[in-house]
Order: sequence, then C-alpha cells, then structure tokens
Amino acid sequence: MIRGILIAGNESSLFTALANEAVKRVETFASAVIPNRFPMPAGGLLPKSEPAGFSLSWNPASPISARTLVLAAENRLERISDAVLVCSPPAVFRTAEVLTPEEIDILVNDHMRGWFFLVRELALYFQRVKSGTLSFVAPEFNTSGSGKNVQTDMLGPSASASFRAFAQGIFTSSANESFLTMGFTASGSIVNEDFSAWLFKIIDEGSKKNSGRWNKFAKLNFFR
Repeated sequence: MIRGILIAGNESSLFTALANEAVKRVETFASAVIPNRFPMPAGGLLPKSEPAGFSLSWNPASPISARTLVLAAENRLERISDAVLVCSPPAVFRTAEVLTPEEIDILVNDHMRGWFFLVRELALYFQRVKSGTLSFVAPEFNTSGSGKNVQTDMLGPSASASFRAFAQGIFTSSANESFLTMGFTASGSIVNEDFSAWLFKIIDEGSKKNSGRWNKFAKLNFFR
C-alpha cells in the first residue's frame, strides 16, 4: 500500500528534522510551512527548511487554502497516511501596548485559527478513507521567567497553549473514529533528530495505546 506523509507547521529546526526523518520512510512526502509574517529582530533569522518532498503553499487564515492543501497533498502522494502538524512558532518579543492590530490578527489567524481549518479538512479526509494517523507535535515552552528585564514572548506560549487545548479536544472527540490521533511533546533541551526518530517509530507502530493522548519524549526510554 502506498504511504504518504504530510508535514505542516512552523518553519523551524524541528520541522526540518521531521522532514529528514520522513525521507527515510517514504520515497517522497509533502510539506506545508506557515509563512512567518512577523518582523524578526536584527540577526534573528529563522532556520530554513528545505525538505526533499513536495512543497505545498498554505495560507492558514483561509479555509479554502486548507481544503486546497489537503487535496493537493492527496493528488501528489496518492494517499495521505500520516499527517504531522508541528507547532513550533517563532518568538515574538513585545509588550502588550506595542502589539499592533495587524500583529494580533497574524497571531490569531496564522497560529491559532489556521489549525482549526486544517484539522477539519484532514479529519474529513481520514473519515472518508477510514484510516490514517493525525499527529500533533508541540514541544513545551518555558514560561517561568519573571522580572522587569525579562523579555516576554507574546506568540510562542500563546500559540502552543491554543494548539495543545485544541489537540486535547480532538483526542476526546475522535475516540471512536477509524483513524488514530496522537500527540507528541518533550520538555527541556532535546536533540531534534532523536525526537523525530522516536516520533515516527511510534507512528509506524500504529498502536491504539498511543492514540488519543500526549506521548512525551524520554531519551533514556527510547534508546534503552
């Protein structure tokens, strides 16, 4: 059976590692990156993702774009077996009073609302083909900083919290579906390549015991 992998999410070193791991499992795959529309600070360049698979365009703020993305992935891959959604948004250091209305729109439309549109289309697809794995990837953010001189990331933790809450709702509502739903997370410093290999190992196993919940990366357990 043909296996197709779709990876969608924020351009980051984690996204690249997942794409490189996907190459080891399928001849080709499709990827879609959330465009970064926030201005970066001086010297704050994002890692560039150049996966070997098909690169598909995606406007997260558009429900039509989400539908087009899923159709394009199906056409390119013949079948979407696994959809891996990666929430690793860039840091946007602002104070509340300097956030512009345009930036708030970007935060909500691209990094929160967009996931709802895409997951809806993927769920409809997996219901139609009666199989597949829908995975949510969300490393934990450290939000423990405090004090007058600590810069506050106004995007990362907010987007991650929304993504996690949405995923948790999907786990519950999809318990009786014919496709699997999985969550993957890790805390602290991780090697993206190790995390990616562990993640796909669990997806490959396709066990229902790992479905409908968050699976937390533990390097010692993975390599034991």
